[in-house]
This record gives sequence, structure tokens and C-alpha cells, in this order.
Amino acid sequence: MDYKKAGVDIEAGYRSVELMKDYVKETMRPEVLGGLGGFSGAFSLKAIKDMEEPILLSGTDGVGTKIKAAFLLDKHDTIGIDCVAMCVNDVACAGGEPLFFLDYIACGKNYPEKIAAIVKGVAEGCKQSDCALIGGETAEHPDLMPEDEYDVAGFSVGLVDKKDMITGENLKAGDVLIGLASTGIHSNGFSLVRKVFEMTKESLETYYDELGATLGETLLTPTRIYVKAMRSIKEAGVKVKACSHITGGGFYENIPRMLKEGTHANIHLDSFPVLPIFKLLQEKGQITDQMMFNTYNMGLGMILAVDPADVDKTVAAAKAAGETVYVVGEITEGEKGVTLC
Repeated sequence: MDYKKAGVDIEAGYRSVELMKDYVKETMRPEVLGGLGGFSGAFSLKAIKDMEEPILLSGTDGVGTKIKAAFLLDKHDTIGIDCVAMCVNDVACAGGEPLFFLDYIACGKNYPEKIAAIVKGVAEGCKQSDCALIGGETAEHPDLMPEDEYDVAGFSVGLVDKKDMITGENLKAGDVLIGLASTGIHSNGFSLVRKVFEMTKESLETYYDELGATLGETLLTPTRIYVKAMRSIKEAGVKVKACSHITGGGFYENIPRMLKEGTHANIHLDSFPVLPIFKLLQEKGQITDQMMFNTYNMGLGMILAVDPADVDKTVAAAKAAGETVYVVGEITEGEKGVTLC
């Protein structure tokens, strides 16, 4: 008996590392010390000397059951982008710059090419957010997970000067809400998606005119990463007063998280287009408006609050970073919460 016969292939692990090395190298920043293969990732914090009060930020998340669609279509090169996005968007939401990322992949059996494809996506997400991939772990779990399945999670650490943190503390009535468009469902609410649509290879390969793509292509569209947009807005001289990353819980859970007591958010539903995938999902599942907006981003992946005088600069800076932008509402005095009107 040996470890391989017990279900863990060490040689496959070595092969996975070799296949992913080039992807990882593409994410490097000057602050990264050492290379891939050490017992820990090292990152210089020399930059904090230029800050008045440096604050470390962190975000951790996974991809959830969206990963089931990747299994069925045997397409694994975008799931890693989702994993990075869910973490770095949270860091950016607080005004921070993501510095580095680490991933964790658990699998029933290590297929090196599949693992490398996942890490390729992770590296792409890191490149999109200027975040270094400085480490990770791939763990084989024979007898615990099916051989052809895996799960991926990760975390990011970011940095911000305290004076630049987005806290909501200066939010006031009259501030304007700006929405940054999503690319689709992103990485939340897939348990409901899987109940509405038949999750088979045939179903996922079905083309829908209203989507302009197959169902599978639409569902696997990676989560949008907003790091560069938030940086562009900051560099334009705009002080974002509050920010919400629209993830699980949709509008009703996430928007109140950006508010301080005594402020209320009004979102105008005619100010942005609901994406076709949400319309199709709602129709097929006979889902109420309340449930849709309480589960999904509906077309807005991030919502910012800015002073009315900064609206034009914010919109221009976000567009310059490649975003589709909408003025979607305003802040009023009232009970902490959100009204969709």
C-alpha cells in the first residue's frame, strides 16, 4: 500500500504546480518576495511608510454552487475569476487596493490540466485587479468528494490609508447613488438558478435568442471586477461616501449595509436595465419581484454614494475604466433601509 493507492497522487500535484507557474508569474507585483513553492507567500509592506495611518483590509469567499455548471460543461477557466472577484470587490468596496491573493482548491482527484485551468482563471482575476497571486493549496480528498468534482475558495488582503476608507459616516440626504453594471448573475443565487433550469449538459448548451448565447455561457460569465473602476474614481478626486457590493441578498440586504443610521436609499427601477438572464429566470421560475431583488444583483454589481457635485466626475472616471454606469437614485433622511421605486 502507498499514498497513491490510498487515493492521493503526489506526482499529479507536482504536475499541477508546473502547469500553473506561468499563470502565477503574470500576476507578480514588485512587492512580492520569493517565488512559487515556498511554505508561505511574502509581500513587502514598504508602501505603508507613505501613509498616515495604514489599514489592512481582507476579504474571503468562494464561488458557491455556480461551480456545478462548470462541472457539467467541463469548462474550468473562468471559475477562478469569480473567486477572486468576490474577494477583491469587497476590499475595493471599503476603499482599499487589493495587494495579494491566495486560493484553496479541494478536489476528489487531482487532474493537473483541470487544476491548471482553474488557476489560470484565478490568475486572470488577479491581473484584472492588479493583485498578486502569491500562494495557494490544492488538496485531494479521496472518498470525501467525487473524483470529478472540486471546490475553490480564496482570500485577498488589501491596504488603505484610514483617511481614504469608505465608511458611510459622512453620508447625508441629497447624496447621489451611482450604479456600476454587472455582467450577469455573478456568483450568488445559483441554488435557485439550479431549481429553475434543468441542470444538464443539454440544457446548458441550449441557445436562447433573448440571451444572445447559450444558457451555460451566460451562467458562467465571470463576476465583474470593480477594482480599477474604484481606483479611477479615487484618482479623479472623488471621495466616495459609501459603497455596496451587490452580492447574496441582493438590494434589500446589501444596500442598507452602506448606510448610516437616519439615512435611506431610494433606487429608481427605470434608471437601469434589468439583464435578460434575470428576466428569463423570473419568468421560468415564476419568481416575485421582491424575491428577485432580494437574491440577485439584477444588473448592478456595485452601488456608490457620492456628493451631487461629484456625479459627473464619478461617471466619467468609471466609464474611463471600462464600466457601464447609471445614476440610479439618491439618499434621503429616514429609517435605515432601501426603497425600490
